[in-house]
Amino acid sequence: MDKLKQGIEQMQNHNYEEAAKLFTEAIDENPKEPVGYINFGNLLTHMNDHERAERFFHRAIELDDTAATAYYGLGNVYYEQEKYTKAQEQFIQAIQQGLDEADVHFMLGMTFIHQEYVKLALPYLLRASELAPKDVDVQFQYGLCLAQNGQIDQAEQVMNHVLQLEEQHSDAHYNLGVVALHQENAGKALEHFSKALEINPEHMLAAHAKGQVEQALNE
Repeated sequence: MDKLKQGIEQMQNHNYEEAAKLFTEAIDENPKEPVGYINFGNLLTHMNDHERAERFFHRAIELDDTAATAYYGLGNVYYEQEKYTKAQEQFIQAIQQGLDEADVHFMLGMTFIHQEYVKLALPYLLRASELAPKDVDVQFQYGLCLAQNGQIDQAEQVMNHVLQLEEQHSDAHYNLGVVALHQENAGKALEHFSKALEINPEHMLAAHAKGQVEQALNE
């Protein structure tokens, strides 16, 4: 097995020092090959060493300006530092260079969410949801974005899909409760808020909403 593959295995097993050693050797052996720099950049991102990670991704892009995963890695570095506009530019670049995976569309969508551009986020979260139909986080964020865009019926469908994937998803129940209120179905809303609290007794939004519905029903 080559050193890059070994390094990735070590990284997945949280043996970061061993991974760094293998990536360094791979770079020394092939200094003009961008993949070594990309892998080392990913490792440094895992270790929250954003400054050095950024340098490694930039070096990979210098060697090959079509290396989609280098742009994706650089986008993650900026995202972790909450530099959402800069992250966005890199994720768009990664997609333009042919990276069509759920993660990059999801991350791009989330950069727009953090900047409160929910309309701009929607097509990217839709694409991510198509590419990763069983990813709970992707499906949940897509459902939430639909709701924020006023597409309540579609949001309900997606939140129900989230519950099929993960029965005990308190936030999905909470959001289905909100959807039920939009549909003027207080009884159904109460069921979902109660279920959200049963799963997570600390769910403040569900507790508040449940209290308000109960109060309204008693009046």
